[in-house]
Amino acid sequence: MKIHEYQAKQILSQYGVAIPRGEVAETAAKGKEIALKLGGPVVLKAQIHAGGRGKGGGIKVAKSPEEAHALAEKMIGMTLVTHQTGPQGKLVKRLLVEEALGVAKELYLGIVIDRARECPVVMASTEGGMEIEKVAAEHPELIFKEWIDPAVGLAGFQARKLAFKLGLSGETFKQAIRFLLSLYKAFQSSDASLAEINPLVVTTPGNVMALDAKMNFDDNAVPRHPDIQSLRDLDEEEPLEVEASKYNLNYIKLDGNVGCMVNGAGLAMATMDIIKYSGGMPANFLDVGGGVTEEAVTNAFKILVADKDVKAALVNIFGGIVRCDMIASGIVKAAKELGTKIPIVVRLEGTNVELGKQILRESGLAFTPAASMKEAAEKVVALAK
Repeated sequence: MKIHEYQAKQILSQYGVAIPRGEVAETAAKGKEIALKLGGPVVLKAQIHAGGRGKGGGIKVAKSPEEAHALAEKMIGMTLVTHQTGPQGKLVKRLLVEEALGVAKELYLGIVIDRARECPVVMASTEGGMEIEKVAAEHPELIFKEWIDPAVGLAGFQARKLAFKLGLSGETFKQAIRFLLSLYKAFQSSDASLAEINPLVVTTPGNVMALDAKMNFDDNAVPRHPDIQSLRDLDEEEPLEVEASKYNLNYIKLDGNVGCMVNGAGLAMATMDIIKYSGGMPANFLDVGGGVTEEAVTNAFKILVADKDVKAALVNIFGGIVRCDMIASGIVKAAKELGTKIPIVVRLEGTNVELGKQILRESGLAFTPAASMKEAAEKVVALAK
């Protein structure tokens, strides 16, 4: 689960992470009011779930409350396009209005889960303000890492080592250590999967602050944190993904035109691979799971064909716990309700497979059967074209 920058900063500040003074504005009048309260120049930052806001015109500096009002009028309601939003962009509904800081140095700091080592890793770099992927590709020696034993947490010596490698000294060095320890506490306590500060700045007086903040959370742990769960902004999520989450379906929209409905994450990935290998492009990842019901299958199929980009669909089911006849019944029910016109290729194997195939044959609908994954992929790619 993702949240907005202002929400991440609110969470981080509860754990002692230093952030600039600021408030959220949903109207231009509120933006002016906040600027008056803060005094001096302010920064207006569009709140969307995407990076690259500055290049897209989503971050502006105002030298006066009047200028803040004028800029807020233009920014609130704009469609902001960045390299992460895609060409369709995202609608800006609110701004974070913050005090403008004098910046002496921009750094990078992030905590993620290293799945290979099965523990969190803190990453720091002197190249703040840049995309960490670009730094890793061009200057990997400038990324400093400390792996954390979850049973122990971030140790003081690890925080000191990172602060030293960032070239900090004196009171700034001490602040950086406190910042690192507080950031990890926030990361661990909130079951975050990502806590990224880019840039982490040293201000001209020498203070260490989070100029930007990004946090993602483990979906499986979010129910343990109702306060964080309440921060979810459905307007920032793909509508079909939101709909799928209502039925506990694992759905991710992609850029292709071949829809996929599969049971099991491994089989779903293999299905996407073989579609690609056959010359097609998957339109989604959709795993209905092993213990799926007929109702969930019906809803999954409705979500699958609701994507306007889908020109043909592949249902690839291996019946282990889930029965092929139940999958077939769900597909037939949904197809009849929707009156779908797109071609549908179905490959069934496993429990009650013959009964499942019989249900499809007797449905009166033009399903295209396939005996193997290879045959299914080749057929659906040809139909999509």
